[in-house]
Amino acid sequence: MTRADREALARFIDQGRGVARADLVIQNVQLLDVITGAITETDIAISGDRIVGTYGNYEGVTEIDGRGLFAVPGFIDTHLHVESSLVTPLEFDRCVLPHGVTTAICDPHEIANVLGAEGIRYFQQCARHTIMDLRVQLSSCVPATAFETAGAELSAADLETLRGDPSGIGLAEFMNFPGVLFKDEGCLDKLAAFSGGHIDGHAPLLSGRDLNGYISAGIRTEHEATSLEEGREKLMKGMNVLIREGSVSKDLHALIPLIDADTSAYLAFCTDDRNPLDIAEEGHLDYMIRTAIAHGAPLHHVYRVASLSAANAFGLTDRGLIAPGRRADIVLVDDLAQCSVRQVISAGRPVTRELFATRGQVAPVGLDSVKAGRTQADTFRVLGNRTATRVIGVVPGRIITEDLTMELPIEGGAKQVDLDQDAVKVAVVERHGRSGDVGRGFVHGFGMKRGAIASSVGHDSHNICVVGVDDADMAVAVNRLIELRGGFAVAQGGVVTAELALPVAGLMSDRSFEDVRAALVRLRAAAKALGVVLPEPFLQVAFLPLLVIPHLKISDRGVFDVGRFALIEG
Repeated sequence: MTRADREALARFIDQGRGVARADLVIQNVQLLDVITGAITETDIAISGDRIVGTYGNYEGVTEIDGRGLFAVPGFIDTHLHVESSLVTPLEFDRCVLPHGVTTAICDPHEIANVLGAEGIRYFQQCARHTIMDLRVQLSSCVPATAFETAGAELSAADLETLRGDPSGIGLAEFMNFPGVLFKDEGCLDKLAAFSGGHIDGHAPLLSGRDLNGYISAGIRTEHEATSLEEGREKLMKGMNVLIREGSVSKDLHALIPLIDADTSAYLAFCTDDRNPLDIAEEGHLDYMIRTAIAHGAPLHHVYRVASLSAANAFGLTDRGLIAPGRRADIVLVDDLAQCSVRQVISAGRPVTRELFATRGQVAPVGLDSVKAGRTQADTFRVLGNRTATRVIGVVPGRIITEDLTMELPIEGGAKQVDLDQDAVKVAVVERHGRSGDVGRGFVHGFGMKRGAIASSVGHDSHNICVVGVDDADMAVAVNRLIELRGGFAVAQGGVVTAELALPVAGLMSDRSFEDVRAALVRLRAAAKALGVVLPEPFLQVAFLPLLVIPHLKISDRGVFDVGRFALIEG
C-alpha cells in the first residue's frame, strides 16, 4: 500500500465518522434499500469515489439538496455491444450515463470480428476515458463460426495477450454452443484458458442434458432466454439470467414474471443491442425498470436486479448498494415507479456536460475496413431450377427466425421475388477483402414492395447485408455503403434516398449520438416508403447473418441451417 492509499483510507474513515467534512453530501434524500425495500430519509456522504456515510447527518465541501428525491444504486447493464449503439464508446458514455447506467459490461465482439485484437485494444483504451465504468470482456468467438468470412481470427493464445487490462472481467458470450457441445478444440482451448474466471453464456433454446453439458464447461450467465419456461430452467440449473430488452430482441415482457423475492438475486438486466433512437424515445435500463414495475414486479426487487444482483453476478463486489465502502454510483429519481432520473453520480462525480468535457480522446480505428468490390445488378441473381425454396422468416421483435418453404417463380434460370408471399431477396457481400463471396437467398417478413436497404452491420462477421425487391437498387445501396466506408443505405428507383455513414470499422459513426439519432429517423422513414413494416428494419437486417441463432440465416457463403449447423444446397 502506498502512502497515498493510506492517506485516502484515513480520509474515508474520518469523513465516514463525521469528524471531517465529506467531499460531497447528498442531503435529505429518500434512500431505497434494495435489500429490505425500506425507504429512509438520510444524508449520503461521499469521499472521493467512495460512499462513506449513510443513515446520518453530514456536512460536505459540496452539498446537493436531495429533498423530494429518491436515491438508488447506479444501474449496471450486464451485456451489451457498444457497436450496436452505432456510436463510439465515448459517445455511448455521453448517451447512456444520464439514464443512470453507471457500469456497462460490453463485449467488443463486433469490432473484434472486423479488426481482431486491434478492435479490443481500442475499446480498452476508450474505457480509460469514459466517465461511466466501461468493462470490456474478451470476445470468445472470432469468428463466430466456420461458415462465414470474418475480418479476423482470435485464438485462445491471442486472448491471453489481451488479459489483465483493468477494464476486464473475463470471457464474453460463448456463442458457439455447438462447438462447446461437440468439443471443438479451439473452443476447449478458450474455455480452459479462462477456467475459474467469469465466462458469459449464449445458448438460445438450449435445454435438457445439452444445457447441462454447456453449463458444465464453466459458463454462468445467459441473456438469450426468450420465454418464461426457458428462463426458469436456466435459473434452476444455476445460471444468472440477464433479462434483455434491445432494439430488436425484446424479452422483457416475457420474463418479468421471473422477478420475485426468490429469484431477484439471480437476475440482471441487459440491452445487448440498442440504438440511440430507441434510447431517446424510450430510455435505456431506466425503461426496463419502469416497465417491469408497471407490469407488477416488486419495486425494490426490480432495483436490486438493476444494481446489486448484477454486480454480484459479475464479481463487482465494490458496487450495487448505497452503503459505506461501496463505489459512489448513485442515481437520484423523483419517482421510483417511473424511474425518472434527475441526477447521476458516477464514482463520486455529479454527471454534467462539463464533466464529459474533461475526458481524453481516443483516435478512431478501422476507417478503411470496407474492402468489397463494387456490385452490379447481376450480382444478386439467384440461380436455380426448383421452385421450392427455403426462405428466412423474420419475426418482429426477435432475432430468432423461421425456416419457411415457399414456391417461388423462375425466369431465365433465376428465382424471382414474390411480393404476394412477401418473399424478397437477401444477399451477404463479403467486405473484408478476403474471399469476395456473395451469399444469396430470400427472406419473408419485411413487407417491402420496392427498392432495397443495405447495412455493413451484419452480425457476427459484419459483411454487407442487403434486402431488396430490385436487383439494381440492391447494387446501388451496396455500392453507396462502400463509398461511405460502411453504414446504412436505402435505395429506390436507382438513387439513394437515405443513408448513415459508419466509418469506424464499418460499425460506428464518428459523429455525435444526436446526429446518429436524426439520421435513423430519416432512414426509418425511407424504409417505410419502400413498404417495410418492421419497426427496426436496419438492426433486423443486421441479424439475418447471425448464424448462431436459430433457425435459418445467411452468410457470404450461402443460406445456413442453424439446426443442422450447415449450409444448405440450392
